[in-house]
Amino acid sequence: MTSSPAELARVVDAFAAGTGPVAVDAERASGYRYGQRAYLVQLRRAGAGSALVDPVGCPDLSALGAALADAEWVLHAASQDLPCLREIGMIPVRLFDTELAGRLAGFSRVGLGPMVERVLGYALEKGHSAVDWSTRPLPEPWLRYAALDVELLVDLRDALEEELRRQGKLDWALQEFAAIAAAPPPPPRKDPWRRTSGMHKVRRRRQMAVVRELWTARDRVAQQRDVSPGKVLADAAIVEAALALPDSARALAALPGFGNRTGRRQLEHWQAAVDRARALPDGELPQQTQQVTGPPPPRAWADKDPVAAARLAAARAAVTARAEELNLPQENLLAPDTVRRVCWEPPAEVTEAAVATALRGHGAREWQVGQTAALLTVALAATPPEE
Repeated sequence: MTSSPAELARVVDAFAAGTGPVAVDAERASGYRYGQRAYLVQLRRAGAGSALVDPVGCPDLSALGAALADAEWVLHAASQDLPCLREIGMIPVRLFDTELAGRLAGFSRVGLGPMVERVLGYALEKGHSAVDWSTRPLPEPWLRYAALDVELLVDLRDALEEELRRQGKLDWALQEFAAIAAAPPPPPRKDPWRRTSGMHKVRRRRQMAVVRELWTARDRVAQQRDVSPGKVLADAAIVEAALALPDSARALAALPGFGNRTGRRQLEHWQAAVDRARALPDGELPQQTQQVTGPPPPRAWADKDPVAAARLAAARAAVTARAEELNLPQENLLAPDTVRRVCWEPPAEVTEAAVATALRGHGAREWQVGQTAALLTVALAATPPEE
C-alpha cells in the first residue's frame, strides 16, 4: 500500500518512467460509506510494475495523473471509475475501456473475470468485490484481489484491440473511447429522492412530500456520519412513513423500519421531517410527475401522437435488425434515447443528410451515424409527420 507522500512520489517517478498503456482501477465503499469516493487505486504499467495507492493517506493524486497524462489508460467499465478518479485529480486524456470493447466485439459476458477467462485463459480470484474498502488496514487477501484487477488488463486490452480490428470495429471503439474521455462530469441528478425504492407505491402529493423530507434529512445525517444512507434509514421505512403520515413519534415507532432499535432522539428527528411535510401548503407540494425535457415515455406515444409511435416502432425494428447483423447490443449501436428523440421530433425534411445532422446533435458518434442514418431515414419517411 502506498499511503504517504514519500511513497507516492516514488510511485509517480516509477510510472512516469514506465512505457505503454497503464492499467487503472479503483475500489469504492458503496453500501458502507457516503458517496462514491475511491478508497483504493490500482495501477500497473510495463517498467513500473503494480502499485496500490491509498487515497485516504494520499488524497491528492493529481501529480500521478499528470505523470500519466500522455499514456493511454486502460479501464474496465470506465464510466464507473472516472467520477471517483476525477475527484482525486486523475483524469485521462486517452483511454481504452475493455468492457465496452467486449460489448462492441459481441461478447455475451463482459465482466472482467469472464472476459479474462475467455480471452486470456486465466481465472481471476473472486470474493472481495463487495467488501468495505474503507477498512484500514486492508487485509492481505483483499490487496491481492485488488492487484489482480490490473494484472492482466493491458494483456486483455491488446487481445481485444486485435479482435476489434479483425471484425472491422476498432475505429468504432476508438470513437467511443474518445467520447468517454471528453465527456464532462454528469450534472447533479434532479430530485434524487424520487428514486427511493418503493416510490411507485406513493401516489398522493402529500405523501411524496414526506418522502422528500425524510430522504433529505437522511442524506444530511449520512453525509455527517460518512455512512451509506441505507444504513441510516431504509428506503422501505421512508415509504412506510409516507403512506401512513404518522402524527407523532409514537405512531412513527409502530411502523416497519422504526422499531425498537431506533432511539427516541432519532424518532423525533424523523417525525420532525414528517411534520414539515404535513404542514406544507398545497402549492409547495411536489408534483406527481417530474418535469422532463424531450419526448414522453414511449408507452404514452400511441395516445399523444400515433404517427410518432409508428415512426418509433419502425425505427426500433430497423436499429435492432442492424445491431443483430453487426453482433453488438442495440444500445451500443445507437442510444435508445437518441432514437426516441429523432422519432418524436424528426427533421422537417426527412433526408439522410438531415437525419445524420439530427443524430450528431444528440451526441451520436460518426460510426453510429454511418450505420443508422440511412435506415432511420427509411423508417421516418415511411411514416411522415402529420401536416
